[in-house]
This record gives sequence, C-alpha cells and structure tokens, in this order.
Amino acid sequence: MKTHIHVSQPHIRYNIKNPDNMKKVLTVKTYKDNIYCDSVIIKDDNGKEVARLVYSPDKPLSCGAKVFLITDSENIETIGGKPYGN
Repeated sequence: MKTHIHVSQPHIRYNIKNPDNMKKVLTVKTYKDNIYCDSVIIKDDNGKEVARLVYSPDKPLSCGAKVFLITDSENIETIGGKPYGN
C-alpha cells in the first residue's frame, strides 16, 4: 500500500500563533486513512525502526528546524542535490 507523509505548513503557521491550542502537523495518508500526528516511525520489513519523522516545536534543532527526519541508516540516496557551498 502506498503511503504519503505530508507536512502541513498552514498547521505549523497556526501553531506559532496559537501555542496553547496546537494542531498536528504531520499527515499520514493512504487510500483509506488520513491520520494527523506529531511523529511518524518508519520501520523495515522486520519491524525495526529505520527512520523517525518528528515535529518538535518546543525543542527544535540547533538550526531552528521544527520538523526533521532522524535515521541511523547509511543507505541514503540524494537526488538532484549537491553539498552546501558547491
């Protein structure tokens, strides 16, 4: 089953203005479901976590990012990019 994970920019903007009534910003979409959440764990076929997509407005990364993907995998392919500064 194909799954799309979407980050809602309007919900992020809403949350900045309404910190006491925050909306979920990540959406996991399939042909039958649309689930809003704060984190998504991506697992391999054996059930082992390979990546985690996180929305963390209270503890952003040092660069300021509030939505980020964490993985220990070294098997990552970049497409259409180049190192910063090159």
